[in-house]
Amino acid sequence: MKVHTVYLLFLCCLLSNPSFAQDYFYNNRYYESDFLFEGGLSLGAINCLTDIGGRPGNGKKFLKDLNWQNTRMSGGIFVSFTYRYALGARLEFNMGNIMAYDSILKNDPSEARNRYRRNLHFKSRITELLLLAELHPLMLFPAKNKANVSPYLVGGTGLFIFDPRACLNGEWVSLNTIHTEGQGFEEYPERKVYKLTQLNFPVGAGIQFECSALLNLRIEILHRITRTDYLDDVSTRYIDPDLFQKYLSPYQAAYALQLHDRQKEIDPSATTIPNAIRGNNSRNDSYFTVQCKLSLIIGRERR
Repeated sequence: MKVHTVYLLFLCCLLSNPSFAQDYFYNNRYYESDFLFEGGLSLGAINCLTDIGGRPGNGKKFLKDLNWQNTRMSGGIFVSFTYRYALGARLEFNMGNIMAYDSILKNDPSEARNRYRRNLHFKSRITELLLLAELHPLMLFPAKNKANVSPYLVGGTGLFIFDPRACLNGEWVSLNTIHTEGQGFEEYPERKVYKLTQLNFPVGAGIQFECSALLNLRIEILHRITRTDYLDDVSTRYIDPDLFQKYLSPYQAAYALQLHDRQKEIDPSATTIPNAIRGNNSRNDSYFTVQCKLSLIIGRERR
């Protein structure tokens, strides 16, 4: 009986040792691991969908109304872990600049001509911290030989900071501080002052290439759903410009009068009636990135 007990204990130890089980080998240099950790860099492009600019004709939804010319560089860093290649979590920090301008529609004869005459523009730096979950569907049912290429879905939540600005006489002015649409004014109780730090909800997809035991490469598109229509400081209707002097300092009011309505810069005879349409608040603004991500894999021990 004692011999059988010793034999069973030896057999258990033998099977639990990765050096005796093929499934525990990544290759002839590294052991495999259930949990893999990564740290890496992101580099790519960022763009936005707001009320400013857009494609010819009536405003369209999502990418159909995107001005690709406004694409700018973005970058960041991230750390992540993955369980058995199928489930993962990632903490990520990104930065980039978004922008849009109505003058992009200068030569368009369609209904979008009204947006050109509106003559607004903005730019804003985006800084964000994201907490994301990854799902690699093909890895939920692993094959005998693990594939080095894995498509995946990603989603989560994040915190981002923005600050829309417009250029006036060579100076970039923060639009949030001058309440261009009467945000916070008593006459417009439904127009709240928007916060420059807000939540977003990123969703997207990507494909991962396991280049080696130590390197992963991802190509990923990530769309940020936001809860604000003021990424570009444009959402609803023009206000009575006399109210700027009531609520703002003389310095701020001077900027607000010039930046809330810029139609006269194109057509000096243009007149704007209070409550005329300035933006469309039926959809919130959003932004997205397309990035390459290169990471160092941590967690595989040398044999």
